[in-house]
Amino acid sequence: MTSDSNKANYSQLIKAEAKRLGFLSCGISKAGFLEEEAPRLEHWLNQNHQGEMKYMENHFDKRLNPTLLVDDAKSVISLLLNYYPSESQNPNSYKISKYAYGQDYHFVIKEKLKELLHTIQTQIGEVSGRAFVDSAPVLDKAWAAKSGLGWIGKNSNLLTQQVGSFYFIAELIIDLDLEYDYATTDHCGTCTACIDACPTEAIVAPYVVDGSKCISYFTIELKENIPQEMKGKMDDWMFGCDICQDVCPWNRFSKSHNEPLFNPNPEMLSMTKKDWEEITEEIFKTVFKNSAVKRTKFDGLQRNIQFLK
Repeated sequence: MTSDSNKANYSQLIKAEAKRLGFLSCGISKAGFLEEEAPRLEHWLNQNHQGEMKYMENHFDKRLNPTLLVDDAKSVISLLLNYYPSESQNPNSYKISKYAYGQDYHFVIKEKLKELLHTIQTQIGEVSGRAFVDSAPVLDKAWAAKSGLGWIGKNSNLLTQQVGSFYFIAELIIDLDLEYDYATTDHCGTCTACIDACPTEAIVAPYVVDGSKCISYFTIELKENIPQEMKGKMDDWMFGCDICQDVCPWNRFSKSHNEPLFNPNPEMLSMTKKDWEEITEEIFKTVFKNSAVKRTKFDGLQRNIQFLK
């Protein structure tokens, strides 16, 4: 058993190290079954809101219970890493979601989490754990909200009063008892900006997004052709979509990140629609060398551009 003073000291040490590594914030929750999320997730899947994202149906129990992912898990450490860019794309361009401007976040964050775990093991002792960045069945937004890092907004993104929502969420699940944080309150109020702005009406109710209607789903996850009824509704997004975040009043407080690896390739920022329409596989590989855009592959990006023309 860890004494209360040790729990507090360990928690402070972890949060200080997270800050040193460049994370925006760090919150800690007790690892256990996510009781409130279980019926929500089940209902969401029963409504087929996952579309062709069949992986969302797998590992239902593990999604809700981190102790099934990490032996003897005691704590879920949630971390936020800002990706809001200081520069924007050419206004006469097809659009890419801001999170994909720089290097693939999976690799950038994984390195930071490895370092954080190493520090915990060096400073505290024998601690086992696993790092998660979008890479396993972990309900990261639910854990971040549970540990007080923000609340889940009507667009189903994690929101904070301080900096809005343009950040990545990651977790370190470890077998060490720590001091736990509390959930914060919801500050969406009567605002429906995200619901009103979504061109494909993917936010089917406050706090409920039908993933199979989302522009991000069409441009990244969907392997078949984009449904014809979406013609004219995609607002020039060729990879991902930021509309429900761009219109969120809390994102007035977004501040530019200071992670050099998230800086965009200048060539990508200057490209026009014509450049995108004529892009070759070679240019694609150069511009998006270490980028998350590679997920959609060259053919997928071409399909998206053809659909938008």
